[in-house]
Amino acid sequence: MRLLVLGGTEFVGRAVVEAALGRGWEVTVFHRGSRRPPSGVRSLHGDRTAPDGLTALADGTEWDAVVDTWSAAPRAVRETARLLRGRAGRYTYVSSCSVYAWPRPAGYTEEAPLVEGASAGAEATEYAQDKLGGELAAEESFGADGSVLVRAGLILGPYENVGRLPWWLNRIARGGPVLSPGPYDLPVQFVDARDLAEWTLGAMERGLSGPYNLVGPQGHTTMGALLEACRRSTGSDAELRWTDAEVILGAGIEPWVQLPVWVPADSELHDGVHGLDVSRAVATGLVCRPVEETVADTWRWLRGLDGAAPVRAGMGLDPDVEARVLGVGRIGS
Repeated sequence: MRLLVLGGTEFVGRAVVEAALGRGWEVTVFHRGSRRPPSGVRSLHGDRTAPDGLTALADGTEWDAVVDTWSAAPRAVRETARLLRGRAGRYTYVSSCSVYAWPRPAGYTEEAPLVEGASAGAEATEYAQDKLGGELAAEESFGADGSVLVRAGLILGPYENVGRLPWWLNRIARGGPVLSPGPYDLPVQFVDARDLAEWTLGAMERGLSGPYNLVGPQGHTTMGALLEACRRSTGSDAELRWTDAEVILGAGIEPWVQLPVWVPADSELHDGVHGLDVSRAVATGLVCRPVEETVADTWRWLRGLDGAAPVRAGMGLDPDVEARVLGVGRIGS
């Protein structure tokens, strides 16, 4: 297979590239050049936000498939897809479950209502509308039968550039009492970026099309299993202090952001981010590795970094707030 990856140097895009190389595919990576792509790829430079930024893709080269992970203005997806129409067999757009309208009932499928206000030609607006606009742009040029829409849920694993699992690993590695949001057996859905990549490549090989919810099956892991795996992988002596949601919310702590991954049980938010029906993806080859493997490999990657892992602003809990809720002295920094 001849694969073009738009991006390919960070997180999901990099996982796709490495998985494709592992299958012996011929891979071209189109990127800005700010990060080095994996060895073994053909590298093309361009900026999709700049005038003439797609020039490097305009030489008539053909590919069997394209993977696009763009998350900003849908217009960039539209322009790229239009340029590649007739030169690529299938266009896969890595979208998000954020395209579904609120409230999302537990167990929602690909047939759930979508957000309003999305457009294939729009400039950047809100994340949900931008992702849906990207879907519309892919379908506009490649049709419903020639495009795959990967509606990903929470993505974790090595190369993560959001900082959710890295924050937990680094916090638990510091040791001491850790504010652990309960309940211990709270169901959590995530997908390892490498498992997402393998399913995506398989979907292209099999000629799949249309939207797929892509995250681990319900019941795959729990908040307790995730944090225990962090403790084992780091070798930390941290004490996980399981705390009721009422106490956490009462302290003004923001779920999902200040305590990454976690959202309160029996809430619309939990149904929305940890309540996806992924039976369609499982029936078409999705296989998810154990949470212990994702955590251990992410910690190994973090330990090998030259510098700190990228973490989005505001991600994670301030040590003073944590200490105050736990009723202890300040914990680390």
